[in-house]
Amino acid sequence: MKALILAAGKGTRISHLTQNCPKPMLPVGEKPLLAHLVHWLHSHHITEIAINLHYAPDAIINYFGDGSAYGVALTYSYEAQLLGTAGAAKQLEHFLNETFVVIYGDVYTNLNLTRLTNFHAARKTLGQAPALTLALYQVPNPTECGLVELDATNRVTRFVEKPPADQVFTNLANAGIMVCEPEILKVVPRNTAFDFGHNVLPRLLAIDAPIFGQAIADHEFLIDIGTPAGYQRAQQKAQTHSTAAAHSTTGLAIL
Repeated sequence: MKALILAAGKGTRISHLTQNCPKPMLPVGEKPLLAHLVHWLHSHHITEIAINLHYAPDAIINYFGDGSAYGVALTYSYEAQLLGTAGAAKQLEHFLNETFVVIYGDVYTNLNLTRLTNFHAARKTLGQAPALTLALYQVPNPTECGLVELDATNRVTRFVEKPPADQVFTNLANAGIMVCEPEILKVVPRNTAFDFGHNVLPRLLAIDAPIFGQAIADHEFLIDIGTPAGYQRAQQKAQTHSTAAAHSTTGLAIL
């Protein structure tokens, strides 16, 4: 299994922090968010990773190199003009030639990715052959997210990207992490700005392609660092984890 980290955006909602730094390279705790994501993928045995680039690409390339120092192999994909979340994947169609994970590069998470990929694979065993599986979470701000409706089998029956307040039907939202089959890229045009939320998911639903969703567990977190409030929450969460790890290490040393 391979992965694509979407890291091309500048981060206009927190532009005071990203004037000289791409958003995924903002520090969360003691290292850039992107380093957390690479480590997270590696911990779930995904070591072939593509990263799309646009704004300040050298900051990412100079930090990670070929990825070997982090136990992964990195493929970079530069976009002279932003291609959108799905357009970025289309440009990497030659690389994404097997089941692959897409994660938005502004997400700080401890999601059990293996649980999500196993859920996706199990749908194949059941003969449901999912085109795509979304990680889902409960949000307090449903007008700012892609909202998802599920049936009793966890199949997505409805998806609306950032609906107006009078059209909100749930607070269950796309978490910005998905497991995809390479065939979905057939609905994405080449060299065109195209988005998973605005374009791909509606197209797949229109042709009745199987899309499934799995909610994150209660002990898991997912934080969008793309707003000042979200970035602050991520820093607080990283501090909490760092403190817990330090206490755990101290306890083991005493034992």
